[in-house]
Amino acid sequence: MAEPLTLAGCPVHELLERQTRRLARQLVQAFADEIPIYRRLPKEELDGEILAIVEYNLRTIGRMFRDRRSPTRAELAPLRASAARRAQEGVPLEALLAAYHLGARVIWEHLFAGAKPDDFADVLAANRLVLVYTEAVTAAVCTAYVEEREGMLSQEQHAMHATVSALLAGDQEALAGVRLAARYLVLAVAIGPHPDERASEPGAVIAGRRKLHRIRNLIQRHSDEQVLSVLDGTGGHVLIPLQGEEPELAELVEAVNTAASAPVWMAAEVAAPDGVPGAAHLAREVLEVVQAFRRPPGCYRLADVLLEYQLTRPSEATAGLAGLLDPLLDHPDLLRTLKVYLDSGLDRRRTAELLHVHPNTVDYRLRRTVQLTGLDPVDPGHLQRIGAAMAARRLAGPPAVLSVSEPRRRRL
Repeated sequence: MAEPLTLAGCPVHELLERQTRRLARQLVQAFADEIPIYRRLPKEELDGEILAIVEYNLRTIGRMFRDRRSPTRAELAPLRASAARRAQEGVPLEALLAAYHLGARVIWEHLFAGAKPDDFADVLAANRLVLVYTEAVTAAVCTAYVEEREGMLSQEQHAMHATVSALLAGDQEALAGVRLAARYLVLAVAIGPHPDERASEPGAVIAGRRKLHRIRNLIQRHSDEQVLSVLDGTGGHVLIPLQGEEPELAELVEAVNTAASAPVWMAAEVAAPDGVPGAAHLAREVLEVVQAFRRPPGCYRLADVLLEYQLTRPSEATAGLAGLLDPLLDHPDLLRTLKVYLDSGLDRRRTAELLHVHPNTVDYRLRRTVQLTGLDPVDPGHLQRIGAAMAARRLAGPPAVLSVSEPRRRRL
């Protein structure tokens, strides 16, 4: 059996045992003085459970000095249980570790400040044991704390998902007893892939999770209340409680796009709790329209896509509108020019720049379009019909000629 560590001929563990109670109280006071969160803990907790676990640590270190060994798993069990309780109370992990490290430093200074040269070998051995203790305690405390927090977060996440599901389904019975906001900003969200999600596994999965984590954190920062969400890597729903004015949606979606490093589309509606199902349904429909018409990333309301939305409703008129431009199907340059002309606010010079042609070519193509379709974009009455026809044709499955970014730029 190993000889106990000694200091000036006296076993160190005996020195520690005689001072355990007094030294434990000094340590608890040091925690309150130097670690802010401990200062805010109830006095009964500091004088009760915290003091007791400090005394237990001192006795454990004493046994290590006596037997010259590492702490056993059984000896670390009470420390793991204490860490789990601190996690439940919301004590930050860094504060908990700071207390253990502060305790180890104070014990070392208290016991060995007066060591003599003859004690060098045992002081060196004690230093190794204190390092072993600190390493073992850090691992045990971190593991127990993180496991407890993950369990709590899992329960919180489950409860949040249950609340969101009940709100989206209009299940008033499931919402009984749940504190709800007076109004919610209901968002339907579509999320594009992060560049790293195109990598091979497991990098793609990790990138997707990190993207989602950044999005959730960013959205939460725009509300003082708990944001409710059901999101995966491709999108879902978000319910933001509203206390006063709505957040600036353009700023929100821009921030989310930046945080995600991926394109994000949102559709928004505001509703009281009992109106959430209808608002969510409408937001989903608006989002589908936005994506069907290949709108750029951003946040949209119904008012932003009124014509497109109406064209997606079942109607005999949709096919008729799309057919107004059928005479241009054999003339892709005419169809492309007409679209760019409309998108450019009827600016022929801007249209020419985008198409890399001369303005006279734009004029010629527009005259040909009028000849073939009977629709003149300069005529206000005709312009409305052309816009509706464009939207209807895109909804039905737009031909590639509607894309300005195509490399083919053949002049007519």
